[in-house]
Amino acid sequence: MAETNSCCSWLKSSLPFLGMVSAVTALATNMIVSKIAMTNGTSFFILSVYSNALATLILFPCGFLLHRSKLPPLTFKILCRIFLLGCFGCLADIGSYAGINNSSATLGTELLNLVPGFTYILAVIFRMERLNLRKSSGISKSLGTIISILGASIVTLYKGPAIMNKALTLNSSAIISLPEQNWVLGGILLAIAAFSTAAWSIVQSWILKIYPAEMIIVAVYCLFVTMQSTVVALIAEKDMTAWKLQADMGLVAVLYAGIINVTYRLYIMSWCLTRTGPLFVSLFNPLTIVISVVIGVIFLHEVLYFGSVAGAVVLVTGFYAVIWGKAKERKINVESTSEEEVSLLQDGIEQA
Repeated sequence: MAETNSCCSWLKSSLPFLGMVSAVTALATNMIVSKIAMTNGTSFFILSVYSNALATLILFPCGFLLHRSKLPPLTFKILCRIFLLGCFGCLADIGSYAGINNSSATLGTELLNLVPGFTYILAVIFRMERLNLRKSSGISKSLGTIISILGASIVTLYKGPAIMNKALTLNSSAIISLPEQNWVLGGILLAIAAFSTAAWSIVQSWILKIYPAEMIIVAVYCLFVTMQSTVVALIAEKDMTAWKLQADMGLVAVLYAGIINVTYRLYIMSWCLTRTGPLFVSLFNPLTIVISVVIGVIFLHEVLYFGSVAGAVVLVTGFYAVIWGKAKERKINVESTSEEEVSLLQDGIEQA
């Protein structure tokens, strides 16, 4: 009986870890699947429209079922803020797909590690955080942001020699790769997507303070992104036949992105956030690089360049420096709060 309880307790404590591994695997796999679909002719504009539309159809019923007993009023002011959230989400979504289309899924996962640094910069600009270079936490976050940007510059501007699948590049025409001149464009688009994701997280935290119904926010957000990406697609996509999906990788990419990458991944990440906090969730970002490299190199014969590896090491170093600074700052805040509570308790005892 004791062994059964111990096993159940261990399994319960492991669920957030297993959930985040599945979430980052879903994200990395989505980049690979999307890359294959776009290589086969699927428009990234159409991919964004259909995947978000599918996620909207799934999330709305789930959201209303989840919050049916205590659904907060959805005012025009809140809708305007979610629309702004959708603008950043649409830019991040299309920018990410366009960046992967011009480079590789591996580069896409590497530049995801810019998000914490960009978030810190925006938080300082909007006075959500203070820039304090007198404390080790402030120095760590600032240096980590600079190192992350340096790492992003390396993976974008420097390819270097091929270190894996080099022989295949000479003999195989089936490898998913693009001309070198598109690598920089892809990196720039992915960096813009990372910045948009950081802005998205700032706006999202702003909305959650006044409307604490996560599933409804995500459902309305997906609806707005569908509308916005549809407008962009109608303007940018001149070939109207691109809207017709065939029963090939394009359809698979839409189904995977809508069901797994948006609906499942966002729900799992929200579930983990409520149980472990944002620090635990953020620590899994670099795992997407490993998963993407394994899938891309082994199964899709993508070429792994030295610049990607070197830049990824620098990026992850900067990423963890920012995360360490945030953890250190949070620990100091908790300790100072505890000291204040003890001081107030002692004052109360003395007065009594």
